[in-house]
Amino acid sequence: MPGPATSAERHTTAHIRVANAMQRRQLGRSDLEVTPICLGTMTWGEQNTLEEAFTQLDMALDYGVNFIDNAEMYPVPPRAATQGETERILGAWFEARGVRDKVVLATKIAGPGNGIDYLRGGKTRFTAAELEAALEASLARLKTDYVDLYQLHWPVRSSNFFGRLGFPEGAEQGSVNLLETLEGARRLVDSGKVRYIGISNETPWGLMQYLNLSAEHDLPRVVSIQNPYNLLNRTFEVGLAEMSLREQVPLLAYSPLAFGMLTGKYHAEPDCNGRINLFSRFTRYKSALAFEATQAYLELAAEFGLSPATLAIAFVNARQFVGSNIIGATTLPQLEENLAASEVSLTAEQLRALDAVHARFPNPCP
Repeated sequence: MPGPATSAERHTTAHIRVANAMQRRQLGRSDLEVTPICLGTMTWGEQNTLEEAFTQLDMALDYGVNFIDNAEMYPVPPRAATQGETERILGAWFEARGVRDKVVLATKIAGPGNGIDYLRGGKTRFTAAELEAALEASLARLKTDYVDLYQLHWPVRSSNFFGRLGFPEGAEQGSVNLLETLEGARRLVDSGKVRYIGISNETPWGLMQYLNLSAEHDLPRVVSIQNPYNLLNRTFEVGLAEMSLREQVPLLAYSPLAFGMLTGKYHAEPDCNGRINLFSRFTRYKSALAFEATQAYLELAAEFGLSPATLAIAFVNARQFVGSNIIGATTLPQLEENLAASEVSLTAEQLRALDAVHARFPNPCP
């Protein structure tokens, strides 16, 4: 692997905060204190090199971010040849910088499907044994002996996630029930290798099942839910937002920029070197309706005197049910703009204007 960035390379921008200046908030009912911005990592090892990832991490840490999200299947798009590389890069950074104790570390175990049957010989059903095997492999790559937040990346049952609409009739829960998964999670928590558990790409039914089972059987309670949320996809508000607030299970919002669509770069340069153009599997935010709705948000951003990216991130930050906003970038200017957006507060009038656009284009990219 190439060496980490030098100290000079770490400070290439003018807008760097004093470390730890960003506010922190309690994550659900846990004792984790996280920043409202979380650094996403899924491009590392595919669109970003180790050196670029190190520079992103250094910038985020200098800005005050203390929360980093990862996954065993990263980078994305997932491939057997690169699987685990993102965790390895983060582990190398921990080793080089000696800052593991300054970071709230989240990672995820992959479920079945999604073209990743190469993981653990296809054993991805969230049994106790599979949870333990996945965690041990992640810990080795991350060069740490514990994870603060261990998340179930998506359900192991037929359900609505990754943009799927229309519930499949006759769908069964799957070969592993949620109680067995929680019992396996308890073993990880009791071992001290996991502090808390979370869920991801889940439904209202799934969240309530986990909460009810944990209460009934005195098992670890999920402390967060990581689902997509942005101006083009506000489906979390239907059902899950109320549950998030009332049950104190905050949203870790991913894709706040809708894979870059909400930055306006695909309007300004349709053939740009962005993820949607680079990888054919990313079609969620590429519809004609997505372009039309985004144009309306771009016009509002200009009216407000904000960059489109700043407006999109500030919108997510303003939601009461959001525990942290997971940003991702492939360049330092992108990352710096996203970090600076954490200091922007939208007015009630601006939020009403965004709602008016949403009423015209309700969830064009669910």
